[in-house]
Amino acid sequence: MADASRVVLGLGGCVDYELKLTAVPLQQLIVDYGIVAADLTSPAPVVAGERDLVVSILGYVARGGGGEHFVASAPALATFANRFPNRETLGGTSVRAGILMSKLGVSSTLHLVSVNDTFRRLLPADSDYINSGSADTFYPHLIVQYDQGLWIRANDIDIHAPFPNRLIYVNDPANADMLLTADLGDRLRSAEVFLISGFNAMRSADELDARLALLRDHMRQLPPEATTYFEDAAYHEPAFSRRVREALLSTIDVYGMNEDELQSYLGRAVDLLDPADVADALTAVHALIPVPTLVLHTKYWALALGAGDYTDALDTGTVMAATRYVHGDDFTSADVERLRSGPRRPESVAFAAALRSYLGDVVRCVPGFALDVENPTTVGLGDTFVGGFLAALAARTKEKQ
Repeated sequence: MADASRVVLGLGGCVDYELKLTAVPLQQLIVDYGIVAADLTSPAPVVAGERDLVVSILGYVARGGGGEHFVASAPALATFANRFPNRETLGGTSVRAGILMSKLGVSSTLHLVSVNDTFRRLLPADSDYINSGSADTFYPHLIVQYDQGLWIRANDIDIHAPFPNRLIYVNDPANADMLLTADLGDRLRSAEVFLISGFNAMRSADELDARLALLRDHMRQLPPEATTYFEDAAYHEPAFSRRVREALLSTIDVYGMNEDELQSYLGRAVDLLDPADVADALTAVHALIPVPTLVLHTKYWALALGAGDYTDALDTGTVMAATRYVHGDDFTSADVERLRSGPRRPESVAFAAALRSYLGDVVRCVPGFALDVENPTTVGLGDTFVGGFLAALAARTKEKQ
């Protein structure tokens, strides 16, 4: 097992309540709250309680989308979760990435802002962590999965989910504060890979600016050859995305995002299988986010645009995300190898070849797998991709030593 000090993953984590949406209890809530189709076209800007939560979920299901939101009422999260069978897992991009890396034999050090008995019980034994919290805290996140074809009919609502996806709803003061440990810089002195994620949950502009300035101070301890990977997310305060980018862009080597975040930046839909449309989108977003390497991971493919050849990291991330999609948490190395040798999506293979004709050698694109799964796991796929990507980077760095 690798030395945990080589990989530092931050900046926050949590316990998740994971559930799978089913029609009957959701339809009952539509009736109980008097929700109608017109509510879905103009949802409340703030998810204040359970009714707003149901409206938000229905809007995403109707278009097969994924997203993340702050919920003003913490009790609403628990109330909704208890209407469905659910399970406790660990969440946060850095934590899920670390769990995946542990399975691949790569240990890491997690920077956390909240721990509790549930977190300690579920964390892999080889994972080290530092925690900025002064006492145990428990602020579970609601993670809602839904399957393709979920059919919801109640009042005048009649919707089918065109794709499977996941939604995240949060009321988490610890991650909103995002306190940094005093010894983070000391931990970064020997790091070869550093993951930054989690600022999307912050809600105070002044506190965000202070954390960003402090993080930059800590990052001065990173060795010059270390790779810093930033994973984007849906910001609870959308305007904060720009503040984070402006503060950290000069420190980031690889900037990762998914298709939802790409389309949010552009303010338009992107046809993910149209190479001309994607080439235009990548050019526009890379101008907005001028990092050395931009990584985009989607349900059809994953790519890196810019400096360096990250093909092996893209492939490892794609394989691991696909394995999780098929097998959930309980996959084996045999499952991984079996999936790795499986067929890729023909349309994604054609797309990857065509995209290179538009953008040339500055892009590397790995096609996704052809998967037909009755009950897929849609939670944590992006986080799992990141874990696979970083595991490959860590292995590459170790080989050079």
